[in-house]
Amino acid sequence: MTTTSDQRANPAASACPDVDLATHLLRLGDDALVLGQRLCAWITRAPLIEEDLALSNIALDLVGHARALLTLTGRLDGTGRTEDDLAFTRRERDFTNALLTELPNGDFATTIARQLAYTHYACLYYEALAGCPDPELAAFGARAAKEVAFHRLHADRWVRQLALGTPQSARRMQQGLERVWPYTAELFDEDDVVRRLAATGAVPSPAPLRPEWEREVTEVVTGAGLTVPTPSWTARGGRSGLHTEEFTGLIGELQSVHRQFPGGTW
Repeated sequence: MTTTSDQRANPAASACPDVDLATHLLRLGDDALVLGQRLCAWITRAPLIEEDLALSNIALDLVGHARALLTLTGRLDGTGRTEDDLAFTRRERDFTNALLTELPNGDFATTIARQLAYTHYACLYYEALAGCPDPELAAFGARAAKEVAFHRLHADRWVRQLALGTPQSARRMQQGLERVWPYTAELFDEDDVVRRLAATGAVPSPAPLRPEWEREVTEVVTGAGLTVPTPSWTARGGRSGLHTEEFTGLIGELQSVHRQFPGGTW
């Protein structure tokens, strides 16, 4: 392909909008897929039978979000890959989820802290995505925002219940927040891909949503008598395919059936 002088002067002009959008949607889809996989591990292990059901339903919603986003990704990136191709045949380094979503479940309080951080971010972002010009993507954003709003209510309720329960549950809830908070900043990172998309109005950038996210989660945390952590370090790398040590086991479990029966259909 010939590169014009205008494209050399302006690298953004040579970037394919569909490839940028596919990259961005892949990140969102990986967030949902990986977090859904993590939550599935609570089935039969949650503190209450009702929570087995609640967390499994939340996980199913997230897998539904992932299916929609990965299908759009395969259509836009020119590869023709299906949602199953993207979920089950990529290597670990090809996944671009935020590190927050792959954190081990830990105890129940740590899972709730992770849910608090993710659901408040996802609800804000999907609400913003509902205003994008692409009708299919806007419709997805509107639907996903409504579903994640229920996930957010679930997380908020459990933060308060644990914080206001016993001294031990309050201590664990605070420890869960401390464990999770260094991983939250990556959700709002803005790289060249996001900047190009936001500049054209294709999708919103998550960066401007951070102050509202901070206000919301602070209200929940302090209202429960806990303290919002101030991390001394920040974890990044998931968007670039650099993952935690525990990610290997998660992907191995996610892809185990496909690896055992490649090409199998049900």
